[in-house]
Amino acid sequence: MPTLRHLPATLAAVLALAAAGTACADGSGTSGTRPGPGLTGSWSVERVSADGRTFTGPPAAHLAIEPTGPRTAEAKGNYGCNGFTAAVSYETGSARSAVTVTPGSSTAMACEHTEFETAFAKVLQGRLEVRRESADRLVLASPGGTVELTSQPPVPDAPLTVTEWTVTGLISGGTAASVPAQAAGKAVFTIGPDAGASGSLGCNRFSAKAEVDGPRITFGALTTTRMACTGPEGDLERWLTELFGSGPLTWRIEARTLTLTAADGKGLTARAASAAE
Repeated sequence: MPTLRHLPATLAAVLALAAAGTACADGSGTSGTRPGPGLTGSWSVERVSADGRTFTGPPAAHLAIEPTGPRTAEAKGNYGCNGFTAAVSYETGSARSAVTVTPGSSTAMACEHTEFETAFAKVLQGRLEVRRESADRLVLASPGGTVELTSQPPVPDAPLTVTEWTVTGLISGGTAASVPAQAAGKAVFTIGPDAGASGSLGCNRFSAKAEVDGPRITFGALTTTRMACTGPEGDLERWLTELFGSGPLTWRIEARTLTLTAADGKGLTARAASAAE
C-alpha cells in the first residue's frame, strides 16, 4: 500500500510544537493571576493571532489539563483535526505568570484547518506568559502572537450510533495520516442502534453486525458489493476491510471525531457529519 502521509514534514514538526504550547491553561474558571496545578479542566480555543492575522478556532479545538506533580501537568487536546499531548511546568519566582511547555506527541494529518494549526504552532512554543482576562477567559502570549482561550464548554461529543462517520485518517504504529486525496470522503459508515453497521468502504458498499461492549466495538463478517476497486480507493477499501475484521476495536469520541483502534495499533479517525451535511 503506498504511503498515505500528505502533511509536509516541516508542518508536522510545527504541529508537534503547537501540541506542547496548548498545554498552558485549563478551564476551571477560578480567579487568580498565577497558573498552577489547581487550575485543571478544559479550555476551548477561541482565537489565535500571529503575523498580523487573526484565526478563529475550529469548533472542536480544545485542550484539557490534569496535574502530574506539585508544579507540573499533562495536557491533551484536539486542534479541531489533529490531536496532541504535552507536558507543562509552572514557573516560580517570577513577577509574571508564565508556563513552559515540552512537546509531546501529535498526529500529522492534512486538514482543512491547516492555516489555523500552523499559526497556533508558531505562537505556542517556549515560555508563555499567561494573562487572565476574567474568570472564564485567558490569553497566552509569546513573542510570536497570542492565543485566546475560554472555559465555555467544548463542542459536545457526537453519539457513536446513528451518526454518519466519514473516514478522514488512517493510523499505523502510533502515526496518523490523512486519507489519500483521490479517496477523500468516499469511505462512510453508520453504526445503527440495532447492532448493525453499513456504508461504503471507499468503493464497495458493505453491511455487517456490530456489537458495542463498553469502550469496544466488534464488527462481524462484512457483506459487500462486488465491484473491482483499484488505485487509492482500492487501497483504502482493503485497509478498512482488514481493520473491521481484526477483532474488537477500541473506540473514542472527542467532539465530532471518532477514533477506532485495534490491539496492534492500527486504526482510523472519522468525522461526524454536521446537521448541514
